[in-house]
Amino acid sequence: MPELLFPLDSSKKFTDQAIVGHNRWHPDIPAAVTVKPGDSFRVHCREWFDGAIHNDDSADDILNAPLTTVHTLSGPFAVEGAKPGDLLIVDILDVGPIPQEDSGPLAGQGWGYTGIFSRHNGGGFLTEQFPDAYKAVWDFSGQTATSRHVPHVSFTGIVHPGLMGTAPSAALLSKWNAREGALIATDPGRVPPLALPPEPQDAVLGSLSGADFDRVAGEAARTAPPRENGGNQDIKNLTKGSRVFYPVFVDGANLSVGDLHFSQGDGEITFCGAIEMGGFIDLRVDIIKGGMDTYGVSENAIFMPGNTDPQYSEWLAFSGTSVTLDGEQKYLDSHLSYQRACLHAIDYLTKFGYSPEQAYLLLGAAPIEGRLSGVVDIPNSCSTVYLPTAMFDFPVAPSASGPFQIDPGVGAPRSENEA
Repeated sequence: MPELLFPLDSSKKFTDQAIVGHNRWHPDIPAAVTVKPGDSFRVHCREWFDGAIHNDDSADDILNAPLTTVHTLSGPFAVEGAKPGDLLIVDILDVGPIPQEDSGPLAGQGWGYTGIFSRHNGGGFLTEQFPDAYKAVWDFSGQTATSRHVPHVSFTGIVHPGLMGTAPSAALLSKWNAREGALIATDPGRVPPLALPPEPQDAVLGSLSGADFDRVAGEAARTAPPRENGGNQDIKNLTKGSRVFYPVFVDGANLSVGDLHFSQGDGEITFCGAIEMGGFIDLRVDIIKGGMDTYGVSENAIFMPGNTDPQYSEWLAFSGTSVTLDGEQKYLDSHLSYQRACLHAIDYLTKFGYSPEQAYLLLGAAPIEGRLSGVVDIPNSCSTVYLPTAMFDFPVAPSASGPFQIDPGVGAPRSENEA
């Protein structure tokens, strides 16, 4: 096992650990650990809400989820010799739930969760159709996930970090804040908001304190979106065996990682759509000097996915086009066409006995595949969503005998959206 360089105690809060991570992006957050090119090391990661979500049959914790506290990132890790303009090579050697802790109150201790956020506290991909908060708890058995809240399915987890990236430079941070602030200004009262501005409340900034803390807390970018540094990309294929090439913007690169997922469907469509958990990740780092110019990687990471994905061979796929639910034609809107494909899949699954919310939670958590199938045939884009049929314990394809009727069980806990 690689040396553990960022340990976490599951019984302690994120801010009470021996080494404190961070939940904002800023170039002045000090490195917590320094490593050398070629080093392999283990990192513990807290689940992204630091234990605020519970293994129970209530969705009140999702309704009131403390969004200003996310993400609980481990790091930053400075890599000796890394300079702006380099490419940082990050190999994912292994990743999984909290080691040797297969039961307990913290997500990652034998279980994880998927949530549908309230429209007034986060929202999601289909927030107009699903404005209330819902939750599904998933139990882990080896690599397999099952849920009392979404019965009759089981699937192999596709374990990966939802968030990993390098620190921005001061200029890049300024660019982020300017462009996202301009977007917010176009509709400042929108619910959910168009973007998240810097928020000093609940900022965790590693070892910073005093006046430096106050300054950085007022400038630092939130970690919710993916950006040029990688960040919260939520790419389900960044599994064990993946190699990622990150642009370097500051001395040392200052790599951070967190938001581990036991499984996720393409798009993480409920926003809290993966199976969220704490756990560990083993990394190896190296540097390509001047790699950003050499390979034209001026922004955003490139990666080589691992080969440990679950091997599904049969799928049931649904398509959607860029026409709204009330019949308005949009021009090549792939975001809309993927929404429509997902809604078609949800509608289909309700014919077997699932509630719409159970079906929505399933699409967020299971290793579904989303694809842009057509982006040139004006005016309609076409997107598709593929469901692996092997995850169902009943025949899910259409047949002359009609849909098999399942027992939907206790259903997904709901907490009503508050105006």
